[in-house]
Amino acid sequence: QTISCLPRSFEYSQKNAVLVPAAALGIGGMLVYWLRSRHKIKTIEMGDGWWGSGERPLKGKEDESIRPFKIETSDKEIEDLHRRLEQARYAPPLEGAAFHYGFNSSYLQKVVAYWRNEFDWHKQVEILNKYPHFQTTIEGIEIHFIHVKPSYVPHGRAVRPLLMVHGWPGSFYEFYKIIPLLTEPARHSLNEGDVVFEVICPSIPGYGFSEAPHQKGFDTIATARIFHKLMNRLGFKEYYLQGGDWGSRITTNMAQMLPQSVKGLHLNLIFISRQGLRRMLSVILGAYVPWLVGLTREDVRRTYPFIQKNVYDLLRESGYLHIQATKPDTAGCGLNDSPVGLAAYILEKFSTWTDKSFLHKDDGGLESKYSLDELLTNVMIYWVTSSIVSSMRFYKENFSKDPGLTADSRVYVPTGIAAFPQELAHTPRAWAKEFFKNIITYSYMPRGGHFAAFEEPKLLAQDIIHFVRKVEQL
Repeated sequence: QTISCLPRSFEYSQKNAVLVPAAALGIGGMLVYWLRSRHKIKTIEMGDGWWGSGERPLKGKEDESIRPFKIETSDKEIEDLHRRLEQARYAPPLEGAAFHYGFNSSYLQKVVAYWRNEFDWHKQVEILNKYPHFQTTIEGIEIHFIHVKPSYVPHGRAVRPLLMVHGWPGSFYEFYKIIPLLTEPARHSLNEGDVVFEVICPSIPGYGFSEAPHQKGFDTIATARIFHKLMNRLGFKEYYLQGGDWGSRITTNMAQMLPQSVKGLHLNLIFISRQGLRRMLSVILGAYVPWLVGLTREDVRRTYPFIQKNVYDLLRESGYLHIQATKPDTAGCGLNDSPVGLAAYILEKFSTWTDKSFLHKDDGGLESKYSLDELLTNVMIYWVTSSIVSSMRFYKENFSKDPGLTADSRVYVPTGIAAFPQELAHTPRAWAKEFFKNIITYSYMPRGGHFAAFEEPKLLAQDIIHFVRKVEQL
């Protein structure tokens, strides 16, 4: 009986010898596939677009030439501005209101008096034209940009292309003080010339001297695609990106769209979703045992009291956002017609977004960080181009599609984050790394707010150089 069982047990062991490895191989293959799919880099579809007037032409290739551009002004333009400034009327401010109700109209009259009697737009146009300006047609609209190359490159040093993107209510002019620090760092005692940039600063379509889209739906993803096309048209295959405000969102989308073209992404503001149980636990525990959820002492200092800094303060500073994300053209009509209204609307942001404590100052603290010439030059870029309405529409186009401002795909390119203490909201590294998967540098900046390049150009330049140096060593 025992002998008769032997052939059966031999057959059974033979089957096991085949089935068990096959099953293990199948399970192992599934596990490898699952792990690979988990870590597969998702990218944003690049797509294509047409933002010109009317239907896209069926025939004929777009003019890809890059044309020199010069900012010009006329006496007629200045006479019209002066007439409007002289006819402005003001509502008296409440006593002791400072900037708590918005731009204080007593100080506004001083700004307007300077604008009318002392501000020299001809002189500022010369300053604006000191860097080379260009325009090129992409997806049916004229894209304006400045392109600044270093005057001297040390022998054997590579020049790294850097695209810098502004936000609202800023402009390409925000970068005028940081450009020489990046193109000629050794001359400004920033390094020994081992990291040298050529800087490209475009105007977002609908801002300043970039033509406004004529079609609905123009968002940061469309902007990202256009700026990739711009860099490609300039002959760059790989480049660094830098941005804050909308520039942060646009350059982040660029990194998600074509990660193979982006050597590194440097941001001074980051957009991440703050929803979910994990984030809620991090916020609750962070106040008591921050080390347990990866928060540093500085994170705690900048983040708490949480409700005050992340709810009340943001609500106070974001009224404009709700208007612009819903019906921008209504308020925009008035701003486009009144230079005084435009200045109040824009410059109020340069007050409290630079330093929250400026709310308590009668002059909004504006001249403690900037000159009136600098501030009014930025306002004039919006005024002479009639671009305030189209710049405000950018909010509606983006928030109507993605209210959380968080695209699904993560960011895997090397990332540097400069966290300025007076930024509208602080994002600890522990939270940032959930979305930015390859953070190379994270810097707690010692001072400065939302308009980092405009307010603290040297600090920002140092951090960009530090980040790029580390990326180049990888």
